[in-house]
Amino acid sequence: MSQPCISLSGLSVAYGSFVLMRDISMQVNKQDIFIIMGGSGCGKSTLLRVLMGLKEPALGTVHYGDVNFWASPPEQRQAVMRRAGVLFQSGALWSSMTLAENVGLPLQQYTSLSAQQIREQASLKLAMAGLAGFEDYYPSEISGGMRKRAGLARALALDPEIVFLDEPSAGLDPLSARLLDDLILELRDTLSTTFVIVTHELASIFAIGNNSIFLDAESRTALAHGNPRALLEAADTKPLVRRFLLRGEEK
Repeated sequence: MSQPCISLSGLSVAYGSFVLMRDISMQVNKQDIFIIMGGSGCGKSTLLRVLMGLKEPALGTVHYGDVNFWASPPEQRQAVMRRAGVLFQSGALWSSMTLAENVGLPLQQYTSLSAQQIREQASLKLAMAGLAGFEDYYPSEISGGMRKRAGLARALALDPEIVFLDEPSAGLDPLSARLLDDLILELRDTLSTTFVIVTHELASIFAIGNNSIFLDAESRTALAHGNPRALLEAADTKPLVRRFLLRGEEK
């Protein structure tokens, strides 16, 4: 059986008196490529912020393994997040730093490795992301797809168990997006990494997602859970979810 690494139960998220989502429960298993999907304004990125420790829920629990995350002291939450990596939508690379320096930054901050060891680890992570030989390039000198892969290399710097990605394919051409999808699959298989991804890109959802949650802005809750392909084929899938997965086309 799959081993759960993140479990949510009865989660509600609010901004002041406005409840953005309510009664969200889900389970992310080890080595899942878990997709958070839904229409605009449904709270996809906010849910990711809750999982990353950036937004405290109004109600409910988030467990990382046996750790009740939001009920834990800040030091324990930080220790949990040290096991996670993040790829932000823009890649969020420092423009004044080379790719190797960008990837090496978390190692500088959180390890006692020497400068040479950090350089070696940065080169390794860049090679894993298909960027061998680009260590001394600056972000402005490479393509958008390469910047996303460099951002993913930095997310992997501390060998995380879980990687969070916010719209990783946004702004990429179809070929670059497919190459990024292929890289995520390869890393999942070779490193046993678990990925939690916010995306609205159907090609990516079906190509790499094996588990998912569908958030609905109108009802402010989750309408579906499971493998996206299975949701599309299931007879009891709600019409709104089916329309999202088909984008108005008849199956």
